[in-house]
Amino acid sequence: MAGGVPIPLRVECHSGYRADERPEAFWLQERRIAVREILDRWLGEDHAYFKVTGEDGIRYILRRDDHHDGWELILMDVPTAPPTEARD
Repeated sequence: MAGGVPIPLRVECHSGYRADERPEAFWLQERRIAVREILDRWLGEDHAYFKVTGEDGIRYILRRDDHHDGWELILMDVPTAPPTEARD
């Protein structure tokens, strides 16, 4: 995210009984990231939200705008390595 502003995304979706049922992969600039796992999903007033883990191990929250037929990245949570003990 750039300064808290959602980033438009191109998303590849599984279409079940309705179009764009769930994301299977998305493009972050020129990089394709496959969705490894959908951790959570919920509906807002005008949006559907998906908390996913990408194949890169990073957690993302993707938002689908049902009125404008578009996707946005609203959160990217990069795991940090646990601190290591200092050795003498």
